Amino acid sequence: MDFQKKIKMAETYAGISEAELARRLGTSPQALGQRMKTGKFTYAEMEAFAKALGAELVCSFRFPDGTDV
Repeated sequence: MDFQKKIKMAETYAGISEAELARRLGTSPQALGQRMKTGKFTYAEMEAFAKALGAELVCSFRFPDGTDV
């Protein structure tokens, strides 16, 4: 699943609109919409999304034996 879809799902779960998310990120809905179209985010941006959504960003590599790194 791409990050844009995860953001949309998180917005729904958090009960906020994309416009509200943009406000929490300190940007305009139009600017956020453009960023969402590209689908390219830095790790720092993903952390900012998580904070704005009231969530924790969890990123790891999971190996076949169940080990997360």
